[in-house]
Amino acid sequence: MLRLAAIFTAICMVLIAGSLAAVLYLFFGMSGAESAVVGLAALTGLALYNTVSTRLRDRNDVGEQIADLSRLTADLAKHMAEIKRSLTAAENRVDGAVNRVRAAVEPVTSEIGELGVLVKQLAETVAGHEAALAARAAAPQGVLSDEPAAPMIAPAPSAPAIALGSGFKALDAGGTVASIREAIDANRIDVYLQPVVTLPQRKVRFYEALTRLRMAGGEQVMAEDFMPYAEAVGLMPKIDNLLVFRCVQILRRLLMKNRDVGLFCNVSGATLSDAESFAQFLEFMDANRALAPALMFEFRQDAYRAMGPMEYESLASLASRGFRFSMDHVTDLRMEPRELSERGFRFLKVPGATLLRSGHVGSGDIHPADLSDLLARYHIDLIAERIESESSVVDLLDFDVRFGQGFLFSQPRPVRAEAMQANGGNGDIAKSGNDPAMRLRSINDPAGSQVVSRMGVVA
Repeated sequence: MLRLAAIFTAICMVLIAGSLAAVLYLFFGMSGAESAVVGLAALTGLALYNTVSTRLRDRNDVGEQIADLSRLTADLAKHMAEIKRSLTAAENRVDGAVNRVRAAVEPVTSEIGELGVLVKQLAETVAGHEAALAARAAAPQGVLSDEPAAPMIAPAPSAPAIALGSGFKALDAGGTVASIREAIDANRIDVYLQPVVTLPQRKVRFYEALTRLRMAGGEQVMAEDFMPYAEAVGLMPKIDNLLVFRCVQILRRLLMKNRDVGLFCNVSGATLSDAESFAQFLEFMDANRALAPALMFEFRQDAYRAMGPMEYESLASLASRGFRFSMDHVTDLRMEPRELSERGFRFLKVPGATLLRSGHVGSGDIHPADLSDLLARYHIDLIAERIESESSVVDLLDFDVRFGQGFLFSQPRPVRAEAMQANGGNGDIAKSGNDPAMRLRSINDPAGSQVVSRMGVVA
């Protein structure tokens, strides 16, 4: 179409130039050459005019097209921005919906997981009881089978431990100390285990190792009754070394059955301040550093408050090796969680009655209802101990207490004597328990590994 228009325009310009030359030649008397020159000049002028006008028209058309294109581009950018905003809003709505669904499903998933764990634990317990019953039927009376499925802790003894047994009643202070020293030398320090359970599931998460002194006549004396005498004459480091050695044996056996279990081992402040005893203690713990994640050393609140620079340095030495600490026998809540956390304390045991007693709020700097959250900020777990009733558990759940310990869940149960024998006799353990070098050799010696395999419970 454009080509036909251009051809038509060229023909018109030729006709106009030729007509002009003919008029000049016929009517104005110009010669043919002059008329041809004038006609050619007219044709050139018309061609130039046509070219210039065409270019101006094309420029205007192109400018309008560019303007239209710019407007279209702006509209497109506006639409893209609106689409982007819509997509962002849709993504936010989808994320919100996903979060709401996840928040709604997560408790159900957690409960299903806990139910699965409980069912598995129940099945394992039933299987263990069946194996234990079969072992009892096959083994001689008074001896349990050493099958791995058998429980490690025995039922609580029918006769409870007594405070200041008959062996102490007739003795003066000197005779009492002599009896304690004789019991230690004869290796009559018994170890009892009491579980620490999760709340509200009541799944065993830790054990606490408790010491009881067995007199020559068989009476059991609890730690709080003989410890003051032992501390007065400097026997506590010796008792602590023997207890820690036994705790290592017990913990190794526990970890063979459950890698998620832990053990609290009570240690006195006197052990930390005795340079010679603590050096041996630290050497033994270096040899068993692999147990650090599962072994916690427990100190009384009054013992911690009585510590000085030497005890703090000993705590730092243990903490640098990965061992964690716990505090029990808490009588008030006047404490600084940040300081405890910095020194390596990761557990705080508070009696359930202390948390629930409303009159106690004024005697501490921390409200019991806020204690669990406050300790959690510094990576310290709260354990409610000495729980003896179901109503206490219900009330403690309102305080976000995650762990509980007490007679309601289980009484302390003895670890049977055979579990503490190394290389075949109590005399060997007594020697290795009193000599740190012997203890280290007993643990590092391949034959010593057989101690763990023979651990069990009292019938």
